[in-house]
Amino acid sequence: MSHVELDAITKSFGAVSVLPPLSLSVGKGEFVVLVGPSGCGKTTTLRILAGLETATSGQVRINGRDVTHMRPGERNTAMVFQNYALYPHMTVRGNIGYAMKVHGVPRAEIDARVDEAARLLALDPYLDRKPRNLSGGQRQRVAIGRALVRQPEVFLFDEPLSNLDAKLRVEMRTEIKLLQRRLGTTAVYVTHDQVEAMTMADRVVVMRSGRIEQAADPITLYEQPANRFVANFIGSPAMNFFDVRIEDGAVMLGAQRLPLVEADARRLGSRRAVIFGIRPEHMRHSTHEARLTLWPEAIEPLGAHTLLLGRAEGQKITAQVDPRFPASVGQPSTVTIDMTQAHFFDPETEARL
Repeated sequence: MSHVELDAITKSFGAVSVLPPLSLSVGKGEFVVLVGPSGCGKTTTLRILAGLETATSGQVRINGRDVTHMRPGERNTAMVFQNYALYPHMTVRGNIGYAMKVHGVPRAEIDARVDEAARLLALDPYLDRKPRNLSGGQRQRVAIGRALVRQPEVFLFDEPLSNLDAKLRVEMRTEIKLLQRRLGTTAVYVTHDQVEAMTMADRVVVMRSGRIEQAADPITLYEQPANRFVANFIGSPAMNFFDVRIEDGAVMLGAQRLPLVEADARRLGSRRAVIFGIRPEHMRHSTHEARLTLWPEAIEPLGAHTLLLGRAEGQKITAQVDPRFPASVGQPSTVTIDMTQAHFFDPETEARL
């Protein structure tokens, strides 16, 4: 049974439509991440779920209850914001327990819940400190603790890690995911960072212009993107795309011929224009190899691998190769492509073929 349901919700600001009819179901205990470029509607969707925005039409249900027109405090959700929103004059203990104090929860229960949250979030040594004396990661844990003590049905996260440095982001995304698994609480998380989405989510919802392009587990998104937009958004470095023709069981990229695997050759037919997609990391050895010559314009050594950025038959290409791969800027290099990992899209609709 769905725990959270958005049923054909829309949102307009005056004459501007931000969300066309959007429907999404989230299972109990599921960790769902909404991801997409800036302006795609993911934060608006989260704010409607939280009650901070009112849907123009449609229905929001939590655990079967219609909460569409309920105030935020009546929905039994807890939200963690990007900017922490901590009270600077209060201690960590005061910040975590403030909402319960306002609602008249007995002091003994407040202390017990705050202590439990502090234990789960490793904040015990910092309960008497003010926010100014905490690191960014510690402040974010306090914000999570404040949400945790409310014992909500649903956790809502609005880009909570965007203000942290790269190392802390990695640490905190692991902590958040482990905490959610331990508690079994349903979570809806918004980010623009596809690495966060892929590493944290049970299911990723990729949005564009207020619409859901694909909702699936991370590996399905990576291996079977529904269209070119999803294929381009998921994966780093991004997938390469080439305008090609299929002829006699091969991809023809200019004068270069890349033999198809048998299943793709049968499915795609012949003498057909398509968009051919291949990820940079699939330009290494495999049992179904095709050789492609490219001209590097830049070489980026990254330790575990090297990126070649350049052109093949006049089209842009990024190849991920071994660290000591022999290549020079301006000189032709030949890479092997794993054609079992090839993707094909319709040139007009950009849907997966």
